[in-house]
Amino acid sequence: MVRRRSPQEKKSLSYAKDRRNGYGENDKSSRKNIPRNKRIRNRVGRRSDSVLGEAIGPVDLDAAEKCEVDLRARSKWQTARWQKKPDTPLRVMVAYKLRRRAHRAAMAADRDRAGRDAAAAARWV
Repeated sequence: MVRRRSPQEKKSLSYAKDRRNGYGENDKSSRKNIPRNKRIRNRVGRRSDSVLGEAIGPVDLDAAEKCEVDLRARSKWQTARWQKKPDTPLRVMVAYKLRRRAHRAAMAADRDRAGRDAAAAARWV
């Protein structure tokens, strides 16, 4: 039998399990960007493999070693550039937004107070 959850329990689970895009880009663009970056990464791997497939004939050890070092350096640089990262948990995003909202309100209050003080000082001059 399934145990019924209280609304508080549901809310807590929602905060723990739900995720939001915290990277700062449009979340809809990830639908195109993630598959595109995976394609590019896999294409680099296929191209580096095809270079070795063309080697025919006697092996020159010095040239083979140099080629292998170049391929490893290139493929590490090209494939390690992009890595898929998970979205941020909703609990973290909500806490960040609340902190930012409070900070902005405090900054606006400071600006207003400074403006009022400057206006009052100008009246007495």
